[in-house]
Amino acid sequence: MRMSTTNTILAIQPAIDEGLLRQLEATLHAHIPVTQAMGIRVQSWNAEGLQISAPLAPNINHLATAFGGSLAAVTTIASWGMVWLMLQHPPSSMHIVIQESNLTYIRPVTQDFVACCRWPDAATWDRLQYSISRYGKGRIEMRSEIYEHNQPCVGFHGRFVVLSEAIQVAA
Repeated sequence: MRMSTTNTILAIQPAIDEGLLRQLEATLHAHIPVTQAMGIRVQSWNAEGLQISAPLAPNINHLATAFGGSLAAVTTIASWGMVWLMLQHPPSSMHIVIQESNLTYIRPVTQDFVACCRWPDAATWDRLQYSISRYGKGRIEMRSEIYEHNQPCVGFHGRFVVLSEAIQVAA
């Protein structure tokens, strides 16, 4: 069955819970400490997707623009966070890891910035859920962007793997 964009969003978008957003931010700061040093904040989660913000000051480079590594981290975290939220805070037996990523730097970021990860389509989400239930693991491709003055600055595309506790991440 083919769904419209609106129906796709409604089909996979869980109820938005401010407590869950705060829990995501606390998880990021506790388990990925650099996110706190970077000033990363979970901004919002709505029909557009997940928005993660960061101030320019702790992420600045020698040209007074945002450091490329910070832009990569924030776009990656936005996509990782979207998967985390979509799984409704995975139990400790689930792990989300990045497998592959690609970034495109289009123009410099000159001010505080927000990375937005859009909702995946329903078929993509269904494949992930099926794979997790059948094999204890699954993959999902996610995209996020950073815009400034309505102009694209950074594009991220990454593949994430969701693993059950039974499948150990190689050390």
